[in-house]
Parts: sequence; C-alpha cells; structure tokens
Amino acid sequence: MRTIEIPGLEKRCSQLVMGSMVFSPEDMDLCEGILDRFVEYGGNAIDLAHIYNGGKSELAVGQWLQKRDREKLLLIDKGAHPNAAGPRVNAKDIAADLQDSLERLHVEMIDVYLLHRDDTSVPVGDIVEILNEHKSKGRIDVFGASNWTWQRIEAANEYAYAHGLTGFACNSPNLSLATANEPRWAGCITADAETLAWHARSGIPLLSWSSQAGGFFTGRFSPDKTDDAEMVRVYYNAENWRRFDRAKQLAIQKGADAITIALAYVLHQPFPTAAIIGPRSRAELESSVKAIQVGLEPEEIRWLQTGM
Repeated sequence: MRTIEIPGLEKRCSQLVMGSMVFSPEDMDLCEGILDRFVEYGGNAIDLAHIYNGGKSELAVGQWLQKRDREKLLLIDKGAHPNAAGPRVNAKDIAADLQDSLERLHVEMIDVYLLHRDDTSVPVGDIVEILNEHKSKGRIDVFGASNWTWQRIEAANEYAYAHGLTGFACNSPNLSLATANEPRWAGCITADAETLAWHARSGIPLLSWSSQAGGFFTGRFSPDKTDDAEMVRVYYNAENWRRFDRAKQLAIQKGADAITIALAYVLHQPFPTAAIIGPRSRAELESSVKAIQVGLEPEEIRWLQTGM
C-alpha cells in the first residue's frame, strides 16, 4: 500500500482510506471483516465522522479498535457538522463533538481532525485558535477541513503563520473522474480546476471522499437507465459519459476495469492524494486495492479528463 505524508503527523497515511459510513455495532462481522482485510492489505487510515449512522460508525470502530494495535492505525474524524438549528462551527459544538468521538472510539487522541463543514460568518482566526487549543491539550494531533473552499483554508493558514500557530494540514473535498453537476449533499465542495491548481501550488494533501463517484464507473449505470435519481442528479452529464468511455478504453490497455482506472485517477494527481473508499464487501475492497497497482502517466490523466 502506498502512503502519503500529512504535514505535522508522524504516521504516514495509506493512500486508500477506509470509509466507515456502513459500520454499526449491530453488524460487527461486516465491520471487523472489512477492516481486518484492509489492514492486511497495508491500509492504516480510517475515515469517521461524528454524524455517521448517528454515532454508530464510531462506536463500531471503537469496538474493533479494542482488540487491535491503535498505534499502527491513523484515525481521521470529523465534527461540527450543521444540524437543523444551523451551523455549529464554534468552540462549544466543536468541543462537544470531539469529546463524543473520543469516548465512542475509546481513544485519547484523534490523529487527523477535520471540521466537517465551514461557517463563513466565523473568522478563520477564531477557528484556528479553537483547534490549536485542542491540539495543545493532546486531543488531536493535526487538523484540517472537509468541504471548505481552498480560499478559506489558505486564509486560515495565513493567520496561523502570522500568529505562530499550527495551520490546516489537509483538505477533504470530493474529487473523482466524474464531475458533479451539483453537490451530492448540502454544503459539499467538489474540487474544481482552481482547487486542484491550489493543491499543486501548496502541496497540501487532498483526501477525497466519494472518490469513485458513487459507483458511476462500475457499469451499473447508463444514460438510458434513470431509476437512481441521486446518480442522475449528481453525475449524469455528457462529459462524464465520455470520461467513462475513455476509462473503459484505458482499462483494456491496463488489464483493469473502468472503476479501477477512475480510482487510480484520484491517486495520481501531481500532489499528495488519498482516496476514501466505502466497500460493503471484501470483493469491493479488493477491487479498490487493485487501483494501487495501476500506474497512470500525466498524459493519461490529461486524456481521461479531456480526451486530448
């Protein structure tokens, strides 16, 4: 398993990150089976969030962790997601979510803590100060953002640098070969060309969620098959179908399949990337692992994107 470095973090992060949305204490066989196999393949990073399954995902991973070597694993967790009352990017809600997550996971520190959404009405300096306080108390090692614009992250890091504080170490937007017509969920950010250029300039790692575009490249979908309303809304457009065709052509040359090529695309950007995957079975996990073995040249990345 290839790894990337997240600035400020001693552990390296496996380039495939195990998503946890499907995990629950009610099905520990699924949780343990997939996570154990993931670790056998060399994976060490697990992506979590305070809101996933109403907290059940953290509880399940917490149970699994009790019998494993915590020091070899890298926990990426998220908090401060808005609720019906509105945004929650403030000292009280960040502290509450973080404490919940630590207790559910039975750990004293989270390796990478991400703010799950932004609240642009809150000055970035205030947010940086809050996160640095938790870092100084040993609750988190490094921190970053999920679904923030690159401009807000850059502003936060400029504040941190000017005040001798730690800044944001990574960014977690959506990035996939299929471009989204609109956000899959409210408040989500998809990495556009400007965002990718900023990552290339800054070198800040990108941890992509929905890196396989909800299975768009599996072959289960086609322009005339419109029964999945969410897929139609988010991913059905002419350019994505052309990219799917190009992925299939390249897959033949590489001895792979289109979904493997699509995941390899995320892993071969000109800056550090990791892809959050969400397999629901060992077979789906093994399909994702194949992407690690596929090499893509810059001209192939460009061809997948543009056809040129």
